[in-house]
Amino acid sequence: MRMERYSLDILKDALRRLEKGFQGLPEFTPSVETGALRNVLLEVAERMGNNYPYHHPMYIGQMIKPPHPIARLAYALTLWINPNNHAIDGGRASSAMEKEAVAELASMFGWKTHLGHLCSGGTIANLEALWIAGNLNPGKKVIASQQAHYTHERICRVLKLPFEFIPCDCQAHMDLDALKALLAEGDIGTVVVTIGTTATGSVDPLPEILKLQSQHDFRIHADAAYGGFFILVDNLDSKTLSTFQCLSDVDSIVIDPHKHGLQPYGCGCVLFKDPAVGRFYKHDSPYTYFSSNELHLGKISLECSRPGASAVALWATQRLYPFVPGGKLGSDLRKSRKAAIKLFEMLQNDSRFMATLTPELDIVVWAPKAKRASEVSYLSKAIFEAAAAEDLHMAIANLPCSLFMDQWKGVQWDQDDVTCLRSCLMKPEHLEWIGHIWQALDLATNRVLNR
Repeated sequence: MRMERYSLDILKDALRRLEKGFQGLPEFTPSVETGALRNVLLEVAERMGNNYPYHHPMYIGQMIKPPHPIARLAYALTLWINPNNHAIDGGRASSAMEKEAVAELASMFGWKTHLGHLCSGGTIANLEALWIAGNLNPGKKVIASQQAHYTHERICRVLKLPFEFIPCDCQAHMDLDALKALLAEGDIGTVVVTIGTTATGSVDPLPEILKLQSQHDFRIHADAAYGGFFILVDNLDSKTLSTFQCLSDVDSIVIDPHKHGLQPYGCGCVLFKDPAVGRFYKHDSPYTYFSSNELHLGKISLECSRPGASAVALWATQRLYPFVPGGKLGSDLRKSRKAAIKLFEMLQNDSRFMATLTPELDIVVWAPKAKRASEVSYLSKAIFEAAAAEDLHMAIANLPCSLFMDQWKGVQWDQDDVTCLRSCLMKPEHLEWIGHIWQALDLATNRVLNR
């Protein structure tokens, strides 16, 4: 396939416009050894060809897709200056653009007042949210479902916060009965609600957890790193939709624009409903704040140096595609979800496969039919490899057998976990390519089953 490169002419025009902003300075032209630069860059291109085709619709594996051209161009343009959004003095324009971009993310969840900033990704964003939670509820336990991202347990070890996983129900949601039992013990400070788990795309039952919050004293942190942007989508099932409709009631939210927000890595965001939590960030560092009395983003962030280019790219993307219901981004995510539903239905109607969890977002998990869990795992891995030979790149996920015992009748559970096939249909083009995807999957599956 051809890489999109026609937009490079736009970048040249934008660079000329950027240069005009610095007219009047003494003449200075950076020296570049273009011959050596060309040789190295061509070598880079050669090395980068040794990758899975993350940008192609036949890649349906991990949560990877290319940024939108506007984000790519805005990021690249900003690198000619390379601002640092730790302080306004290091990123005057980009800091203002970050505040505007983050405010749009907050308004997406219905928050007119908030405290928030961009981070290097979801891990640091979640760390900051749990750090604030630990300050507000010192010594109290943080809990998350067994399908929550492993980073929460690891973050709590770093922060010296007690942590416990909660079992999941057969839909990979946090088990409410288990949650109630833990809350009865009275030492829970924070419940992490996952809005789109990494493995299955499952969405925890937030409305019911909010009701429990009214009976117990704990914070709710929504890890919406993956699924947050689906708040813009109108084709969710009613139960999932009810969770998105009450996200404004949680205490903190993490969302990753480098997933569904069309941004390059790394661009995460942490949002707090109560701006007063900023008091925990307070510090004095006169050597970085030397000419401005405005709020520096470094004063509300655990990270220090942060790329202004990430903020500019996000701002530019929002300018082109505002993050509002009914907009272009929501329309594209609607296609991704529709593609996931279509693939799931095709799997359900094929006797070679055992469909698993009904997709709530755009992730589909399934497995080949077999008599034993160990055989299911073996066949899943074999089909995964055979599909790659057909240029279809999927993923596999090891999941607890307990998730499937009620669905997979007649399977002998000879191991605790089972390996399933997993696909993330996060590109809008996946809807048009379902036929090609199915054809490759069909060929790979027949090749494995007919050995």
